Amino acid sequence: MMEQENEMEKAYFPMFVDISKMKILVVGGGRIAARRIKSLCLFADDIMVVAPEITAELKPLAESDQFRWLQKGYDDGDLKGRDMVLAATNDRALNQHIGMVCRNRKIIVNVADDKNMCDFFFPGIVKKDELVIGITAGGKNHEKVKEIKRKIMEW
Repeated sequence: MMEQENEMEKAYFPMFVDISKMKILVVGGGRIAARRIKSLCLFADDIMVVAPEITAELKPLAESDQFRWLQKGYDDGDLKGRDMVLAATNDRALNQHIGMVCRNRKIIVNVADDKNMCDFFFPGIVKKDELVIGITAGGKNHEKVKEIKRKIMEW
């Protein structure tokens, strides 16, 4: 039995961490980045987004100073002083590059299109008052996470 368990992929431990004072960088301003930025805004005060463009739903958040938007392309200098990075562009090679540089600099990173490059998975989040529920399928089944999140929110 023990041998069989070792062959199976292990699940990630759900750990809740105070990120309120972390300096967070999100590279990308599309649909995936938007979902993550909106969630991060519930928990963190220092979020910088680097992207030539952002979705229409993000613009009011940027205008109300919930995050700082640098309207430009990414360069490695954007990582300076950052504690956490999310690479969520539509350019797989750029995401990989950001992941590698973060690993070399010991910055925790999530690469949206490559779970093997992630130091952590970005969960589906349900937040109601002081209650926070995080849901993950280990980076494998995003649709299942959305379904469970919807059911929890209905409940």
